[in-house]
Amino acid sequence: MSTGPARTAAKKVVVFDYGFGNVRSAERALARAGADVEITRDFDKAMNADGLLVPGVGAFAACMQGLKEARGDWIIDRRLSGGRPVMGICVGMQILFARGIEHGVEAEGLEEWPGTVEPLQADVVPHMGWNTVDAPAGSELFAGLDADARFYFVHSYAVHDWTLESHNPALAAPRVTWSTHGRPFVAAVENGALWATQFHPEKSGDAGAQLLTNWIGTL
Repeated sequence: MSTGPARTAAKKVVVFDYGFGNVRSAERALARAGADVEITRDFDKAMNADGLLVPGVGAFAACMQGLKEARGDWIIDRRLSGGRPVMGICVGMQILFARGIEHGVEAEGLEEWPGTVEPLQADVVPHMGWNTVDAPAGSELFAGLDADARFYFVHSYAVHDWTLESHNPALAAPRVTWSTHGRPFVAAVENGALWATQFHPEKSGDAGAQLLTNWIGTL
């Protein structure tokens, strides 16, 4: 007797808990988007999940210290070496760059991408509230979203210059999404297995839910 088509198992996503992120709101948003979510810093679970989400709230240097203490830097590097998806949010995106400068203090990042996280160059800081983004053609992260979709930002620092390009024709060039507050800054990146957003998709309503659904769909 036929029981109908088998259900596809939900993708397993670990929200990496290293003490510097809104892990509960990320967990709820990912669950609503259809993922099987767990908040943990367990090494094996973080390594073996279909997707690893790295949130981040607070100072760049403190987040880096917390990440290293939880071995998150090693986990991220090993996952990316094997083509395993990782997504960073807010400061969880910023620490993927080479360095950050806050209050005149420079700290090393994970150096997955070249670039410096520096103070926003705007009349009003922090950049807090809803803003539009300029996503590139072919973006998977923003697929199905209108050009005027708005996302929720809370930050005082950003990357204003993107310098990494792909010179290997076999590899897709990074897709960089921009937003503007004072001057343009990097709002999101899609680079192979490594994706990230400066804004908070988990706080961005239907647009953020669609974005997380798009990411989960690629796992």
